[in-house]
Amino acid sequence: MIKKTLYFGNPAYLSLRDAQLVIKLPDIEKNDTLPEPYKKMNERTIPIEDIGVVVLDNKRITITTGAIEALLGNNCAVITCDSRSMPTGMMLPLTANTLQCERFHDQIDSSVPLRKQLWQQTIRQKIANQENVLHLYTKANTNCMKVWVGEVKSGDTENIEARAAAYYWKNIFPDIPGFVRGQEGDPPNNLLNYGYAILRAVIARALVGSGLLPTLGIHHHNRYNAYCLADDIMEPYRPYVDELVIQIMHEEDNYNELTRDIKAKLLQIPVLDVLIDGKRSPLMLAAGITTASLYKCFSGERRLISYPTRN
Repeated sequence: MIKKTLYFGNPAYLSLRDAQLVIKLPDIEKNDTLPEPYKKMNERTIPIEDIGVVVLDNKRITITTGAIEALLGNNCAVITCDSRSMPTGMMLPLTANTLQCERFHDQIDSSVPLRKQLWQQTIRQKIANQENVLHLYTKANTNCMKVWVGEVKSGDTENIEARAAAYYWKNIFPDIPGFVRGQEGDPPNNLLNYGYAILRAVIARALVGSGLLPTLGIHHHNRYNAYCLADDIMEPYRPYVDELVIQIMHEEDNYNELTRDIKAKLLQIPVLDVLIDGKRSPLMLAAGITTASLYKCFSGERRLISYPTRN
C-alpha cells in the first residue's frame, strides 16, 4: 500500500485516538465565536497505518507523545523544518524489523570488497539515470556519460562520479548559465535541497524497515552524519528529484522562494512513478525493494542491489 505524506505548514494540534492521527486547528478551537458543530467539522482523522512521512513546518505545531509513538511504531518518518522551511531533523523508529539484531550483524560484518562492489553498482546506476534525464530535457551530448557508466571501477577509485556530476550540473539547466550545485547556491538549489531532504527521509525509512542501520554507509562515512547509508542508497534516486524540479521550473514563473504550491509538488516525491526490476512502482515502494535487496547482499543471498532504471 502507498503510504501518505502529510505536510503541516500552519498551526496544528496533532494527537492520537483509536489508532488515528487526530488533526485540529488551534485557531479554530480557541475561537469562542464559532459554533461547536463547525469546530467539529474542522477536526480530521487519518489512520496511522496509512502514513509514511510527516513534515512539520510551523513553530506552533503541537504533537503528543502518543501520536509520535504510534507514528514511529508504524515506521513513519517524522521530519521537522527550520525557520526557512527547510527540513532540519528526522525521527525514525529504533525497531522496525523483527530480525534487526541479526541484520545489524550482517551489515556490520560485510567485507570491504563487498561494500566497494555495492558502491560501484550504485554509482553506475546513478550516472545512467543522470544521463537519461540529461538526454530527455537538454540538447547536451550524453555519449560521454554512457561511457563513464562502464568506466566505474570497484569503489569508484577514479571518482568517475565527480566527473559525471560536473558535466551533468553544467548542462542540466541550459537556461541558467554557470549553474553551480550547492546547499547555499542560487535557485533552483532551494528546490533541490528540499526535494533531496524528502527523498532522504523516504530512503532512511525504507532502510529501517529492512532492519538496517542508516548510519553505517557503504561509502559515506562522515563521523557527524547519522544517515550515511541513506545518503549512499539515495544516489540513483536523485535524478527523479532533478526531473521533478525541472518540471516545476517549467510550470512556475518564480521559484526563488519555496511557496506552498512548490512544496506541495515536491512532496509528491514518494509517489513518483519509477521502473524497478522491470515493473512500475511508486518511489516509496521501490525504495523498500532496494533496501531489501541491499540486505540480501549483506547476508550473501545475492550480489546485486535492485535500483530504479529510467529506460
